[in-house]
Amino acid sequence: MLKILHRLIGITGKYKTRIRLSYLTSFIKGIMMKAPLVLSFMMISMFMQGQMDKRKCLYLGLAIAAGVILEAVFEHITNVLQSATGYMVFADMRMRLGDHLRKLPMGYFTEGNMGKISAVLSTDMVFIEENCMGVLSELVTFIVSQGLMILMMFVMDIRLGLLAVLVTAVFIVVGNLMLKTTLEHSAIKQENAESLTEEVLDFAEGIGIIKSFNMLGDRSRKLTDEFKKSCKESIDFEIAYSPWARALYLTFGIGTALMLALSGLLFGKGMIPDTYMAGMALFLFDMFVAIKSYYSQMARLTVTSASLDRIEEVFEAEELTDEGKKDLSEVTASDPEVPAIEYDKVCFGYTDKDVLKDVSFKVNKGEMTALVGPSGGGKSTIASLLARFWDVGSGRILVNGKDIREVSLGSLMNNISMVFQRVYLFQDTIYNNIAIGRPEATRKEVEEAAKKAKCYDFIMQLPEGFDTVIGEGGASLSGGEKQRISIARCILKDAPIIILDEATASVDADNERAIQEAISELCKNKTLLVIAHRLKTIKDADQILVVSNGEITEHGDHASLMDKKGIYAHMVSLQAS
Repeated sequence: MLKILHRLIGITGKYKTRIRLSYLTSFIKGIMMKAPLVLSFMMISMFMQGQMDKRKCLYLGLAIAAGVILEAVFEHITNVLQSATGYMVFADMRMRLGDHLRKLPMGYFTEGNMGKISAVLSTDMVFIEENCMGVLSELVTFIVSQGLMILMMFVMDIRLGLLAVLVTAVFIVVGNLMLKTTLEHSAIKQENAESLTEEVLDFAEGIGIIKSFNMLGDRSRKLTDEFKKSCKESIDFEIAYSPWARALYLTFGIGTALMLALSGLLFGKGMIPDTYMAGMALFLFDMFVAIKSYYSQMARLTVTSASLDRIEEVFEAEELTDEGKKDLSEVTASDPEVPAIEYDKVCFGYTDKDVLKDVSFKVNKGEMTALVGPSGGGKSTIASLLARFWDVGSGRILVNGKDIREVSLGSLMNNISMVFQRVYLFQDTIYNNIAIGRPEATRKEVEEAAKKAKCYDFIMQLPEGFDTVIGEGGASLSGGEKQRISIARCILKDAPIIILDEATASVDADNERAIQEAISELCKNKTLLVIAHRLKTIKDADQILVVSNGEITEHGDHASLMDKKGIYAHMVSLQAS
């Protein structure tokens, strides 16, 4: 258990001093908890021996009251130092996690880790900050309190002290066996929680498809199975834990009875005075409360171990390296002949499967390069690598003559805007969703960007205009409206490089013209890398690359590719028909 406590303290970082101070206040609190009992014992002894007078009674009464007040004061100080610190620690940790996730390759999020991330944020961190951080100081209090009780027994009689030590030793044995059992089940329980979270997310995200294909029964059964599995593990956990919990309570009851029996025997034989017997009656039912509470609290910490494992696993995921990198503006080439974008023998694979093989091409400043080809050929992967959603397996990608791995990720993203078919808007005001493009922009600049993106008019028709709060993902807007808002924030960002996954491919005719006009405004004087679906929209591209099976099989402008009568010409004829 010391290992778990050490891990808990280890995550407190800059707040370690507060935690250590809480040990001191907990130590004092532990003494104050038992002070009223000890003082009451002294008062009873004086009454029984005829040594009590008004002055002593007043002083002892005031001392007892002071003990109770001081206990409350030091408990408050401990809570401020420790429990409040727990919320500070995990507030910082959530911010660090957000920053960490931002730097992870996109593959991490597409490899079944969403359930893990959700469980870490909604289960593990919440459990530790609400249930465990406050336990640290309580454990010190319990140890001090139990030590004082044993000391009092030795003061009364060495045989009572030895019996108290023996019972405490039995508590330790039973408690450690209980903790070993709960540790084994805690890891399984947390894994099931992660699996259940993943299944719930899949069900919620795919509910439209599930309903449209009448798969509610199949998918519901799978989700139900996960709930049953989680329920079974929770029950198994309780079944494994309960015998040891009962043993702990039996030890408490039997130990208390033995202490009473021994003190009664010693009193009967005249080996201890009647004042000590009265003191034993006072101490008896509080004798082993501290050690019992200690192990009851420690059982909660076993879940903490599994939670910390999962938190650490997420933080250990390898980030895209960004150490010691320069800002892209510091290394931007002034030579106009240097390509804005260059792929140099790029190879890449998501797992063991090769997706791109020896891809090389250049995009000059202010030119438009279109990527076309069959689905799954590697077009989106080429674009994603430019934004460092993943890092290349081999070869290199250069922006303005500099390998993108040698510049900071932040500065790279400041120079790239992306418009994809699938738009995500945050549950926030429309104004804030557009201002994401450049947070320091003025309201006038935001509104101007909206006008250029052809979304100003429909925004002003909403109840609160730009201050209208939209649903998560932009659920309260149409697809075309969401697309134009996403273009508006790209216009506001004004990055020199645009990655465009043809935004009109899945919108209605009414929205298509407005979106095309918005895109035209966005792309003025920019370097474009376009993933094309409707080939008629890229006839005027400076360069068209046909991507098939991870390779560039054809390249040239529209006219030259049509003359080749290859894949591109075949695709054009298919769309024309």
